[in-house]
Amino acid sequence: MGRAGRRRPPSSSMSAPADGRDGTESDGLSPARSEAWDQLIWLNEASASVGTTLDLQRTAKEFADFTVPRLADGCAVDLLESVLHGEEGARWTGSRPPVLRAMAVTQIDRLGDLEPDPVGEIATSDPTLVGMQCLMARKPVLISEIRPDEYERIAVTRSAAAQMRKAGVHSYMVIPLIARGLLLGLADFVRSGDRPPFTDTDLALAVQLASKAAVFVDNARLYGRERDHVVTLQRSLLPRTTPLTPGLDVSTCYAPSSDPGGVGGDWFDVVALPGGRTALVVGDVMSHGLPAAATMGRLRSVARTLMALDIAPERVLARLDLAARDLEEDQIATCLCVVHDPFDGSYTVVRAGHPPPLLVCADGTARYLDVPTGAPLGAGVIPYDPVRVPVEPGSRLVLFTDGLIKTRTDDVDTQLQRLLDAASGPRARDLDADGLIGTCPITAPRFDEAVMVVARSRSHEEGLDMGEWRLPDDGSAAGAARRLVRERLEHWRLTDLADVTELVVSELVGNALRYGSGPGHLRLLRHERLVVEVSDTGPDLPQIQHTTLSDEGGRGLQLINMLCRRWGSCRTPSGKVVWAEQDIPGTARPV
Repeated sequence: MGRAGRRRPPSSSMSAPADGRDGTESDGLSPARSEAWDQLIWLNEASASVGTTLDLQRTAKEFADFTVPRLADGCAVDLLESVLHGEEGARWTGSRPPVLRAMAVTQIDRLGDLEPDPVGEIATSDPTLVGMQCLMARKPVLISEIRPDEYERIAVTRSAAAQMRKAGVHSYMVIPLIARGLLLGLADFVRSGDRPPFTDTDLALAVQLASKAAVFVDNARLYGRERDHVVTLQRSLLPRTTPLTPGLDVSTCYAPSSDPGGVGGDWFDVVALPGGRTALVVGDVMSHGLPAAATMGRLRSVARTLMALDIAPERVLARLDLAARDLEEDQIATCLCVVHDPFDGSYTVVRAGHPPPLLVCADGTARYLDVPTGAPLGAGVIPYDPVRVPVEPGSRLVLFTDGLIKTRTDDVDTQLQRLLDAASGPRARDLDADGLIGTCPITAPRFDEAVMVVARSRSHEEGLDMGEWRLPDDGSAAGAARRLVRERLEHWRLTDLADVTELVVSELVGNALRYGSGPGHLRLLRHERLVVEVSDTGPDLPQIQHTTLSDEGGRGLQLINMLCRRWGSCRTPSGKVVWAEQDIPGTARPV
């Protein structure tokens, strides 16, 4: 305030005691002792009025508000930019002052025309200003009576100095904010009009008050830095990009909590599975801070590994439950696991104590899917029951953690209904995760972090080519499969892959006839790669065999392993699926 004319002015000494005493001998104290008693009471009140939150700007504003008008007619608080970034102390060399940011300004009404640095912007840092000299020397400065030639040393501009003269500002003091030996910023005070000028007693009182406020500011700084560390760790453990997802447009969003204590534990993942399928996972560790973020990272790694093995989602949650129980932290988590199959446009959904997914249909109607809840991971209550849900192209499946809907006042059902209303309607169906999380029903600052995954189903005409056929269960199956594959590859103009693909599908069908009671379905998918799948009812998963020169068989999977980018198998409720992938010439491999 002072430095730039930006500070706001004062009152006469201390205003009348808040307890109604008149400061006379009638209360048993001399006037001097009575005034000292009032000052102690006032300083004690600061502990309840300043630092009510761990927000730096609000703490600075509370400090400025507390001093006006009792101590001063105006007060301005600036903090070091380095402190706002969580660094330990100021950084400057030689006579060049550090960078300050204006955090709070409070003044009485008649000083409303002063020109302080705007709150939130970089403060003027001329080394000739009294405030800068105070900051660099770490010592308070008192100018009891401002001389006419001193306004330019207090105000940041000539215009601000003129406004201070016009408003009758006549007394100024500036105090460095120091806590635990760390310089945080400064606060300056002014008085105007007929109030008496600042005295050494006022300066001593302001120094004590600034010392208290500096501790509150430093607490907010430390808490904010801890939050930044947890958020950084949290973000580093989440996927930075999403893989190509056949049949789906997937958008994701992570929204950290405004409360540092609410960060850590929420995660999401998008995993590309064989056969063009996609796994969507959302989870929430039921605690916060660094331990929750570490637990989240472990559970996500386990889940991703299990998904890469193409294990059914209900079995994935069962294995995650075992993994959660093995953690030393003894923490539990909720989880929602969804697998999308682009061939029939269906989702297989299973959840462990997690809020249900929200399905927004192409016509704008929305509903929560009825999926058995299941116990949280780590509770030791399994199995988990999956639900298969067919959806129409254009529908969106919304997965989220409870931080999106949780408040301190409303019950969960009320918030779930508000989210349902926000996601319904023709306009909302075009929103992605960022847009939808911005329209979520929480209006107050979020006290718990949230993640959201939105998956929109695409039609086959939107960049996805596939084919599925039922094969005969006799010796004609291999010939039929080769013919279907060649016809489809000619249609896709991929005849260069026809010979290899025919050989691969012949081997897969042959194995199904020999070990799987005959083939079931043949699937062919063209996306960033060419995928061939053959299903059968056999229980045993194929493995590459060691063969000798005299062996007449057993080399089929060895050929597939050499000709294809990768291959594998997974169990199904009715048997198994064996698949193989080839790179398509001219198609960039996803990172």
